[in-house]
Amino acid sequence: MHMVATPNRRMQQVLKVSMVLTFAYVLATFLFGLKAHSLALISEAGHNLSDLLAIVLSYVAVYFQSRPATDTKTFGYQRAGVLAAFVNAVTLVVLSIWIFITAVERLYAPVVVEPKLMMQVAAGGVVMNGTVAALLWRFSKDVNIRSVFLHMLGDTLSTAAVIAGGAAILFTHIIWVDPVLSLLIALMILWSSLGILRETLNILLEGTPRNLQLNSIREAMATVPGVLDVHDLHVWSLGSNSHALASHVKVHEMPASECASILSAINCRLHDLFHITHTTIQFETSGCETTHGCSSPPEPEAVGTHSHHGHAH
Repeated sequence: MHMVATPNRRMQQVLKVSMVLTFAYVLATFLFGLKAHSLALISEAGHNLSDLLAIVLSYVAVYFQSRPATDTKTFGYQRAGVLAAFVNAVTLVVLSIWIFITAVERLYAPVVVEPKLMMQVAAGGVVMNGTVAALLWRFSKDVNIRSVFLHMLGDTLSTAAVIAGGAAILFTHIIWVDPVLSLLIALMILWSSLGILRETLNILLEGTPRNLQLNSIREAMATVPGVLDVHDLHVWSLGSNSHALASHVKVHEMPASECASILSAINCRLHDLFHITHTTIQFETSGCETTHGCSSPPEPEAVGTHSHHGHAH
């Protein structure tokens, strides 16, 4: 795993800075939200608290992801980030429901708010959230980091909405603008978190990676010269950016050296077209009709092969 050490360290530094900034802002929004009686600001504090949790979880996950595989964790800790993103998304769903309920209550029993204080605190939030979102954007290919990036981006937009709401209250004195803003923030949090829930659940349930089509992979393998048939094909994600494949491949009876060149061609194709670097491929000869390898005692004709990062072992 030494290849990812440098971006990992950079990722950890960015997450550390994000943590400090977010914590300071959570404290400020909550205290000023109470002072201004603004639910939009208090919901912002809640939203930012979930961001803080998101960043802490992601930081822990990035740390674990960089740890090497062991005899008990043979794939290492690549799922740590996915798990963090999943927990994050669940907390966001709960938070959005709470904001929604509180905002509806506020619509029935309005509370007078202080729009100027609302706008000042929110302006600080736009700067802080925007900065963190910009820092995280570089690493947003990773689902773990993307879950935090979406949080921060959502926050930047919702804080900007709080400024607009503050201005509306200041000039029109219509105080229901505050809970209505909170409802919109809640819906936005819910929308972004459901997408992450879907993606992380797919990885945790060993689903086919969302950007890969099984048929395309099967066709790419089947068109390698010498391959007669591809079956028992399984593709899954180890982390958000690393995919694994296991498959049975039927070939004519041939010497092991020819099998090796076919395996090499399959692995190159999988690596180049689909970025699949970890493969386990079981060869079967054409005289063998069962789907789970040869039922007869093992003979030289059935060759099991395994590859990692495109090289046959």
